[in-house]
Amino acid sequence: MAEKIYLVSLGCDKNLVDSEIMLGLLNKAGYEITDELYEADYGVVNSCCFIGDAKEESINTIIEIGRLKEEGKLKGVVVTGCLAQRYQSMITDELPEVDAVVGTTAYDSIVKAIEEIKSKKNVEKKQLYIEELDRLAGGEEHRLVPAGEMSSYIKIAEGCNKRCTYCIIPYIRGNFRSLPMETILKEAENLAAMGTKELILVAQETTLYGVDIYGKKALPNLLHELSKISGIEWIRLLYCYPEEITDEIIQAIKNEKKVCHYIDMPIQHSSDSMLKRMARRTNQAEIREKIAKLRKEIPDIALRTTLITGFPGETEEDFKELYNFVDEMEFDRLGVFTYSAEEGTPAAEMADQVDEDVKIARRNEIMELQQEISAEKAESRIGKVYEVFVEGMLSNDSVNEESIEALIKAREYGKKVYIGRTYMDAPDVDGQIFFESEYEILSGEFVEVEITGSNEYDLFGVLV
Repeated sequence: MAEKIYLVSLGCDKNLVDSEIMLGLLNKAGYEITDELYEADYGVVNSCCFIGDAKEESINTIIEIGRLKEEGKLKGVVVTGCLAQRYQSMITDELPEVDAVVGTTAYDSIVKAIEEIKSKKNVEKKQLYIEELDRLAGGEEHRLVPAGEMSSYIKIAEGCNKRCTYCIIPYIRGNFRSLPMETILKEAENLAAMGTKELILVAQETTLYGVDIYGKKALPNLLHELSKISGIEWIRLLYCYPEEITDEIIQAIKNEKKVCHYIDMPIQHSSDSMLKRMARRTNQAEIREKIAKLRKEIPDIALRTTLITGFPGETEEDFKELYNFVDEMEFDRLGVFTYSAEEGTPAAEMADQVDEDVKIARRNEIMELQQEISAEKAESRIGKVYEVFVEGMLSNDSVNEESIEALIKAREYGKKVYIGRTYMDAPDVDGQIFFESEYEILSGEFVEVEITGSNEYDLFGVLV
């Protein structure tokens, strides 16, 4: 009987891709993958440490899974990912329940790590699998996605060269390096064969794709080639830095029918003094110009951004400038992080650190404003018809307070209620649409839905 592996993936979608590659490698080596921790023989934690909360979650997860090993219910525990790369010594010295530590560029050693635990070699010594930071681990061809998964992230590059003063990514993920286009296309074809209909392109910075291996920004070319793959219906772009969005990228989004009119463009702030302290390579005027160009060329584009409140030195004037900027720009989707001082980054050593309660208050103020903007935008869509990617039938466990009433009402009339997304919504971070249908619809279908109602973030509708 095959031994079973339980893997928990923490942190970002790029980490999730690494997790699915590791699962594929383990499956190929004869291990069975399980979603039930208590059935597993070995536990793997693919960790995150981007900000303090993520670090705490990773450590707590390791301790929780490690407790099962101490109770004799697991044969071994492996920690992979960013926490493993950044805090190798801490893990080996302070977490005795961990048997092996696998760095960010060595995840293709996961099978070897498990095999060495099984062999009981050097039983008292932790196994370390750490490679050069600028290595590309590979293994994409073995990637294993969950059965029925129809939206898949695809990592097109690794690492970053920007060195923003608050960010630890270059120190744990290395310099920016693109994956060869043929590797990405082959992975996309494999994902399509497994049922993927939506590809979500991710990297630390997708807009720079290809500069290191092709001598130019090759994202437009990649979008053209990905659009040719049969079975792929939507292609979505995340992590596009504003200063690197070229006219060619805008035209590719505009003209390639499979590319969603959606772009995730993290700006972090709008105050020039803050942008300079963050070592961002743009300013407010350039951001305004890029937003205006995107909206002029693609009038129905959905713009998502992320911001940081409470960065060292952020004054009340800086914050008010950011607040007014958000009010004026009216982003379709927006998220806010409070600044987290990460050891080893320049920002952590800066003077004028902002009190935690001020960071949180400022974040909340921006999010309250954004909630009003989102509600107005959602209400303006009532009466319009949108193509919707169906994710499944709504169940009692997946309803929120606003959708319960709609669900009860629809069921009274013998209708089914489904949940899906429009092109304006990326999975997990954006809104959803709840719609009624007299007919049964399969997950993964694309249907036309008329919007009949809305709340701050979600839409409600009926099948056309």
